[in-house]
Amino acid sequence: MRSLVVALGGNALLPPGEVDLGAMHRRVRETAKVLADAADGSVHLVVTHGNGPQVGHLLAATEEARGRAPAATLDVLVAETQAQIGYILQRELRNEFALRGRATGVATIVTQVVVDPKDPAFHEPSKPVGPIIATETEAMLKRARGWRLAPDPRGGWRRVVPSPRPLAVIEVPEIRALLHGGHVVIAAGGGGVPVVRHGTSLEGVEAVIDKDLASAVLGRELGAERLVMATDVDRVALDFNKPTQRFVDAMSVAEARAHLKDGQFPPGSMGPKVEAAVEFVEGGGKEAVIASLAKLRDAIAGTAGTRVTA
Repeated sequence: MRSLVVALGGNALLPPGEVDLGAMHRRVRETAKVLADAADGSVHLVVTHGNGPQVGHLLAATEEARGRAPAATLDVLVAETQAQIGYILQRELRNEFALRGRATGVATIVTQVVVDPKDPAFHEPSKPVGPIIATETEAMLKRARGWRLAPDPRGGWRRVVPSPRPLAVIEVPEIRALLHGGHVVIAAGGGGVPVVRHGTSLEGVEAVIDKDLASAVLGRELGAERLVMATDVDRVALDFNKPTQRFVDAMSVAEARAHLKDGQFPPGSMGPKVEAAVEFVEGGGKEAVIASLAKLRDAIAGTAGTRVTA
């Protein structure tokens, strides 16, 4: 059977600045209908997801509780968001399957992803997490607490944390076994819990891995045929936000690499998605698709989004 990896953006599920978890539940409920269509028995379906807004909210709560509750490290917070978002996805998918009279199993795997302890990202935080910080006064207070901030394209600032590159997914054998048992698997949430190897032991580190790059690694290790990355834009654009802006329906790997080299896709936004698409296809995948969450059904069907092929 063919394997399909669908990566749901954390911002697509809960936009930055949104604090109503009910909004995320509603979005997940609608997304579950599309995912249930894809899991029609002809494919092995793996769902991954981002966690930028969610882990940012947990970081903010941890800061507010400083001195009154035990501090949680960032790797543990990533694991918490895997369980939080995975639970909602798992529940809504099961509900959707039940409505259709299907007994398809759904399982969420708390997934560890290996990174290099010497990755320069640990010294150059770049991954935006959490809500937008709108005022200079608020930004000054956050910097005084030791937060690293970066400007957000929509205005204001967001906290940035280290984002090392994923190297391998620890739980691939367990994921593969569940897929072959006919289950839908939710894995590598938030890019996976970042861990480093010390001989035969694993140790968690404070970082947030880009979920699209982690999805590409997972898809490659599973031998998936297609990777679909659902975000908050319909297609990839060249010259974004310029008078010459134009959307792209398809790119070859060579064209995507050239656009990355030319700076068309910034590291903090579309860059990791295009990089993930390139790495997935070069690793043996048939195609990678970047599309909006609203067009997810069409993207899976092959009629929407930007497609990257060899």
